[in-house]
Amino acid sequence: MSDDAYKAGRDIAVKMWGEEVAAARESKATAFNRPFEDLVTKYCFGEVWAEETLDPKTRSMLTLAVLTALTKPNQIKVHVRGAIANGVSVEEIRAILIHSAVYSGVPSGVEAFNAAREVLGEMGLDK
Repeated sequence: MSDDAYKAGRDIAVKMWGEEVAAARESKATAFNRPFEDLVTKYCFGEVWAEETLDPKTRSMLTLAVLTALTKPNQIKVHVRGAIANGVSVEEIRAILIHSAVYSGVPSGVEAFNAAREVLGEMGLDK
């Protein structure tokens, strides 16, 4: 993975979560987890998210569905913010979570809705 992939990944993180959040993740990295943080930036965002076959909105929607199926509420919270930044509406997030819950199980859906509701409330988007 190249430095170009790292830069591309960081640019995507900034678009999704803002410079402040991207810089905070970098500054909080320790000797222990820095290699993993670099891997996430380079590989997940710089290689996978930067690939242009799918647009960022579609990637955000897929990510929320998969995270719901895997019952990953902490990551759902992060990716709800990113999804909003990538143009996914609150109504679309709701539909994604409902659809995912049907196929992955209601308990996974409950976790996803709780996580999403918390973040949307913080963002002033839970009406």
